[in-house]
Amino acid sequence: MRAFIHVQHLLGSGHIVRAVSLAKALLQQGFSVTLATGNRPPKTLDYEGLTIVQLPLARTADATFRTLLDEDDRPVDAAWWEKRIHATLAAFSREPVDLLITETYPFGRRMFAAEMTRLLEAAQACPSPPWIVASVRDILVRKDEIWKEEWMASQACAFYDRILVHSDPQLITLEDSFPFASHVNSRVRYTGYISDGRATTKSNGASSDEVIVSCGGGAVGSSLLRAALSAPHHMPLEYNFKWRILVGENTPEDEFHHLRRERSSEIVIERARSDFPELLAKARLSISQAGYNTVVDILRAGVPSVLVPFAQKAETEQTQRALCLMKHGRAVALPEQLLSPNSLAQAAQKALSQPASGLHVALNGAEISAQILAADLGVELTSKASGSRA
Repeated sequence: MRAFIHVQHLLGSGHIVRAVSLAKALLQQGFSVTLATGNRPPKTLDYEGLTIVQLPLARTADATFRTLLDEDDRPVDAAWWEKRIHATLAAFSREPVDLLITETYPFGRRMFAAEMTRLLEAAQACPSPPWIVASVRDILVRKDEIWKEEWMASQACAFYDRILVHSDPQLITLEDSFPFASHVNSRVRYTGYISDGRATTKSNGASSDEVIVSCGGGAVGSSLLRAALSAPHHMPLEYNFKWRILVGENTPEDEFHHLRRERSSEIVIERARSDFPELLAKARLSISQAGYNTVVDILRAGVPSVLVPFAQKAETEQTQRALCLMKHGRAVALPEQLLSPNSLAQAAQKALSQPASGLHVALNGAEISAQILAADLGVELTSKASGSRA
């Protein structure tokens, strides 16, 4: 069985992290997997066994997602789109495909509709059409215009056989962020959360009395990192922990070096590490934004957490996730507009002092996804998911 996964991350790295995890789980079920990516894959991921196709690069100019830039930081034009569509169709048609997975689309990435519609039409026109699947995270970004969300549902009904929602429905359901969920519910399967596919190594130089501050890829985390530099000075003596501040790989080198000037015996500043899950497992507290993959790492580690959700422009996803976890006693949420060294220190104290939550969430979403798809295609399962919960 052959699977083809199309993924486009524009700002953060969460989309490709989930896609790679799903791809690796499909490998375990005996699929051969091609992953076509429209941006640079993060170096912290493990791609062993996958065929990676690099499509013409695109990223967003800013958090409005209105302007796409190519690999030379120029706005994409009609010629770029023709090149991109040709590359996508060429990669897909290289060999017969049994399973086509589009990450996020059609529940996002509407600006790529011309490319994706051509891909979906090509799939449906195959002599033996593949099973077409949408892979979506727990929360969708709400749209200001309701017709856009209705369009998502119509595209899903027109082209898709299955919609995998990577959440635990006891925590978040598709209805919580998508008003047309009833139109597609017959196609939906909940998989549990996907733990990321980063290669992990034994943690070096980290103790069990640390506060770990992170911002994912770092594209939109500067304000959190700057507040964290001074927040330890506002902490009471009984919370005199070392703070380890992890700077994402998308943070420019000059900004990283500027931050590094503030390091001290109590503040470690370094680039994001592939052993992040192990660091969290040892930590006393996590401080981060509320991106999907970071939250999954926090849930898996069982560490107290402060979430400062990215909420600029029209972004609603992280705020909804942070508030949901706070409602379940699993995090302290601090709105980005209230962020300061003092407010961050206060939130940290609250998180460290609150009782442990009884929330248990399914975290084996990649394995369950692969099992669902294998069953859809009539493939005999080669392994069983572990039933991991945190």
